[in-house]
Amino acid sequence: MTHLGLVTIIVPDEDEAIRFFVEGLGFVLVEDAPSTDGDGNPKRWIVVKPAEAVATSTGILIARARGERQHQGIGEQFAGRVGLFLHVHPDRFDDTLASIETAGGRLAETPRDEPYGRVVVFTDPWGNRWDLLAPR
Repeated sequence: MTHLGLVTIIVPDEDEAIRFFVEGLGFVLVEDAPSTDGDGNPKRWIVVKPAEAVATSTGILIARARGERQHQGIGEQFAGRVGLFLHVHPDRFDDTLASIETAGGRLAETPRDEPYGRVVVFTDPWGNRWDLLAPR
């Protein structure tokens, strides 16, 4: 079976990112272990996943930016487009949105109803654009 295991988000601070994903999005911290990069430099291997689908869902690998090129990419990983889509139950849309804002996320628009569900674009604390979507 083939599936997408992880997607990387480059951040300036791992602990800030863990707080956002765990407290703001309700994710679970699956791994936080010391590791090394390809050059033998120390780093952390940090994986978070949606709480309700830890065993089956794609996870996010939180990676601290190293070097100028990576620092320039923080918040621009999708070149200004929505690059991540967070699905929630319709009954949890407003509570999830409030948690996102409390944890440092910012609304890019007013929530709206579309034929496919209730949706709003928000940015994470680093500027990456997400859709919060409650599918119909």
